[in-house]
Parts: sequence; C-alpha cells; structure tokens
Amino acid sequence: MKASFGTTLSWTSLHLSRRSHVPSRPLKLLSSMATREVLAEIAARYRHDTARSVITEAAGGVDVAKRVQAGEAVDAVILASNAIDKLIADNKLLPGSRVDLVRSGIAIAVRAGKPKPEIGSEDAVKKAVATARTVCYSTGPSGVYLEKMFERWGILANIRSRIVVPPPGVPVGSLLAAGAAEIGFQQLSELLNVADIEVVGPLPPAIQSITVFSGGISSGCVDPDAARALLRFMASPKVSDIKTRHGMEAA
Repeated sequence: MKASFGTTLSWTSLHLSRRSHVPSRPLKLLSSMATREVLAEIAARYRHDTARSVITEAAGGVDVAKRVQAGEAVDAVILASNAIDKLIADNKLLPGSRVDLVRSGIAIAVRAGKPKPEIGSEDAVKKAVATARTVCYSTGPSGVYLEKMFERWGILANIRSRIVVPPPGVPVGSLLAAGAAEIGFQQLSELLNVADIEVVGPLPPAIQSITVFSGGISSGCVDPDAARALLRFMASPKVSDIKTRHGMEAA
C-alpha cells in the first residue's frame, strides 16, 4: 500500500510540475495591412524578450473591422484610431483599452525605372495626378483622404475613369509593379518593401495626412492582462527603431 501510494504521489507531483511549465497560449493580433510588417517585427522582438508567443495576421482595414464586429476570436486589434474608437463604442473592444502605437504618412510611388513626377509642392502633386495615365490608391484612410483632396482640387470628376482602386488587402505597390497604374499613393510603410517600384517621396507637408494606428483589446480576450502588456510593449520606446525602419513614427 505504501509503495502504491508513493508511486501515485510521485506521478501526481511530476504531472503538476509539467503543467506549470506549459507555455502560455499565443496571443492573436489582427491588424490592417498598413502595419503588417512593423507589427510582425515588433511581435518577434516581444517573443524574444518575454517568451510569450504572438500570432500576427493582417488584412484590409475594412475587412478587419467587419471580422471583429462579427465576433472573431482575437486578443488585440490594430487599426486606424477612429476605427478602434468605433469598435470600442460598439462593445467589440474593451473600454479604455485603446493604445496609440504609430503615426504613418502618405507617400507616392511609381514603377521602377519609370519617370518620377515632381511632388515638391501641392501644385506639383495636383499636376502629377491630373496628367497621369492612371492613378492608384487604397480603400484605407489614405484613399479616403485623397479622394476628398482631389475633389477639393476640382479634378476628381475628370480623373475618375483613370483611378485604379485595388481590392482590400491588395497593396497599391503590386499594381504599380505590374504596370496596372502609373502613379500610386499609400502609407509609406506599405510601399517600402515592394519589389519593382520606387518611392518618389512623401506628400509635401501642406497636404500631408498622418494616420494614427492604435491597438485595442478584444471584448472576448481570455487574457486581457497579457494583451495589455503586449500593447504597452508595442508603444514603448524600446521598439522605436523598428517603427522608424518601416517608415513610421512613434505615436
């Protein structure tokens, strides 16, 4: 009887010890395409520094918002700040969980080897857009801003038939590289790592639009403390170098 009891006790102790060393469940992070590369690198550093695994997934911002609205199981969501605020108002993200992470501006690009338009002033950009064979921009925050600007300039109706808008999640740069568009506008972070295109430069300061991308914690997150720790890390100065490398600034 003693031997049997001792065997059972040893097995139970070993079993509990093993359970205590089981790695924590990976955190799932869902973001828009604009922050895909920067968040993937920050998540890799977080895994290195904390041993907590993070799974990152990116899609078009509109699609991400729809998926979160539909109740998809995620831990944290990264979108433009106004989209995060709406998800919080709709009780899809936890109240008070918004953390501003990065600031991102709009840049202009062309296919590699093609002439680069003059973009040093508002008038120069207007001329480049008005005379381009085709103009491409996304359905995200930058695209919404550009359409309003083109309308303010009085050229939107004239260029409407020459505008190429990629499906959500498809980079503007890929259309430029394929020759489907002559000039393209998108967040700089989304243009930097695309092959066969050249970034002409950012929009001039007079017409630049900065988007703040923020994080929020899903209402269905099973470990909100861990998600908060992740967002704090992503907002901390220790990852500012990663943000700069991807054409963004700390928020």
